This record gives sequence, C-alpha cells and structure tokens, in this order.
Amino acid sequence: MAGQRERRDVVIGGAGFAGLALAIALRQGLGDSFTVTVADPALAQEKSKDPRASAIAAAARRLFDAIEVWQAVEEEAQPILDMVVTDSKLDDVVRPTFLTFGGEVEEGEPFAHMIENRLLVDALVAKAKALGIDLRATSVTTFENAGNRVEVSLADGATLSARLLVGADGGRSLIREHAGIATHGWDYDQSAIVTTVAHERPHNGRAEEHFLPSGPFAILPLTGNRASIVWTEKRREAERMVALPDDEFLYELEKRFGLHLGDLQVVGPKRAFPLGLFTARSFIGERLALVGDAAHIIHPIAGQGLNMGLRDVAALAEAVADAARLGLDIGAPDVLARYQRWRRFDTAMMGVATDGLNKLFSNRSDVLRFVRDIGLGVVERLPRLKQAFIREAAGFTGDVPKLLKGEGL
Repeated sequence: MAGQRERRDVVIGGAGFAGLALAIALRQGLGDSFTVTVADPALAQEKSKDPRASAIAAAARRLFDAIEVWQAVEEEAQPILDMVVTDSKLDDVVRPTFLTFGGEVEEGEPFAHMIENRLLVDALVAKAKALGIDLRATSVTTFENAGNRVEVSLADGATLSARLLVGADGGRSLIREHAGIATHGWDYDQSAIVTTVAHERPHNGRAEEHFLPSGPFAILPLTGNRASIVWTEKRREAERMVALPDDEFLYELEKRFGLHLGDLQVVGPKRAFPLGLFTARSFIGERLALVGDAAHIIHPIAGQGLNMGLRDVAALAEAVADAARLGLDIGAPDVLARYQRWRRFDTAMMGVATDGLNKLFSNRSDVLRFVRDIGLGVVERLPRLKQAFIREAAGFTGDVPKLLKGEGL
C-alpha cells in the first residue's frame, strides 16, 4: 500500500468506543457514499482483549441502540437497578449508607448498564465491517493540511486525503500531540486498581460505592454472580497491591468489599491505571476534531469518562451530518466550532465536579467527613434533587444530541 493516496470524507485515528461509534453513526446517517476510514493497530486482533468493564449511561445506551449495536450485546449487559453510597474508614465495623439511588430514569429504563469492554468493542467492529467501513490495522503517524483537505500518513505507508481527521486515539493521543494542542490539568498521584471478582450470592443489580480515606472503592454488577471492581489507592500503594500474591491481594480486597455477597474469587487480571484530570486546550484544529480521552480525561469517581466521550461522538456526528446534508465543507472552521461549543462547557463542568468530589472524599479529615456526610444525608432526603442527579448521570441534561436521545442522524 506504500505510496497510495486515497480520498476519504473522514479519517478516524483510534478504534475504541468513540472512534468506532463515530464511524458507524456517520456511515449510517450519510449513506454508503460517505467514506470513512478507521485506523488503529488494535484492529489486527481477531477479538478485543480489554479486560475492563464499563458503566454505560442510559443516554449512551440509546446511542448504541440508535446505531444498531446494543442489540448484539444486550443479553451480556447487566442493568444497574439501584446504588448505595457509604462513607467510612477502612477498619470501621459498620459502613452506614448515606445515599441510595433507584435505578430508573424512566419507567423500565435503568440509568446505566455494566458491560465488559471486549464484548462491546467486538460488536462495534462487527457492525463497522457489516457497513463496509474501511478498517485498517495501522496508526496515523503524521498529517498535513492542504487547503480544503488534510493529507494523512499511516504507519503502513498509505496516505489518505480527507476532509476531516478525528483524533480518537486515547489519553496519550499522538494526533493531538502532532497538532500541537497542549493539555492542562494535573496528576492525582492515585491509581485505579481494576479487576473482576466472582461472588457466592447474587448482587441483584446493585452497585456500591464505598468512600474510603484512600479513595472510592466501587463494586459494579456484571452478569451472573460477578462484579467489576474499581479501587482507588495512592499510586505507590496501588502498584504494591497489584504485585501481591493472589491470596494476599484477595485478603486486601475482602477488607474493602466485605462479606455480604459471600465468598469472593478474583477471576480477572488485576491492573492499575494512573489517574489524573487533563483537558485539551482546544478540541479542534485545522480540519481536526478530538473526541474521547484524546480531548479529556477525568477521575472515574462518577463513572462518566466513557460516557463523556460518547457525548463527544454524538455532538460531532450531528454537526458533521448537518453540514454534509447542506452541501457544506464538513471540516470547515464553523462546523468544528459548533462541535467545540457543544462540548467544551459540559466537559469543563464535569471535570470540576469530579475533581471536587475526589478532593472531598479522598482524604482522612474527620471534619470534611462530617461535612460531606451531612451533605449526602440532605440529598438522600430530597427526592427531586436525587432525580436531578440521576438524570445528569444518565446524560439527559443540557442540549442533548439526537443520538443520545435514541434518534438517528
């Protein structure tokens, strides 16, 4: 393929949730004549090997339903039927529940589902292939603007001439770096330990978030008697934890998990992911848009990172589709500016909120613990306020793009 120059409407660097969902939405909305290439070395794998699981908020689930992917994974998705929040020290005998949430945003629609990443990625890849989207197991290396197009060079030697390049290549985005777009933010000196456990008793669709001095410990229900664990510790302590022998790691996990679901068994790999808050100074460049982790990374304390990326997808897809139908240049500054206006404020507010929550809850101050527990108790006693929080977490506040309402482009 060396030396080839092919014309495309959109080239997307990155084949994670955001990149694949965007490609599918654009192809479905604008038809076979609208050409999309997705480039990512991970596409060389026959099946995804991502061991993590994700919380898919109701609005994001509607997006996956609209692009005809959810049907393929629905039976493997676990509805979150309710959630409890506790705040205690690690050695406290009792962990009092300060806040509970019912699990529906509308009758019969849970506010979130848990699903293993590999299942959803595989379903997205299968749908993209069925639509004839050009999937390439390579990466974007460089790109250069050339008037009304952007010339994109791939690691396999091919060159694509596109009207728009989308960076969906993660937190360490090489596309963002090549565009000279800086990020601002900070490292938390925390890591999230992620693994999967099997337990003896059924979870009944309940999610739990235990706020401990080192950070939140989340138990997120999966299908069967299994749960995904997202466990925050200081960076060095997290590294020590994942290096422990299996029996010692299980002991530490049980101290935080408790025994209310019976005997535990670690059934997935244990890995630690560094945490931070980083936002690109701009989500757009010349014939360039950033989505997902390439544009922003937030703390997982509210489980919103993936869902923020899918909100990017819905907003960018709608902006591009509207421009294309009017015969306008999909990579023009005004089209990309519409996308950035749509997403920037929401992203900034979510970053501020998650940063504040992390600072409020990840500490050993008895004074702050007293204050936050009063706050949680107030929210618990105000049903309308709780419902507002549920709708925010579900993705139904503000100017909601069509795909997040379950509507096609």
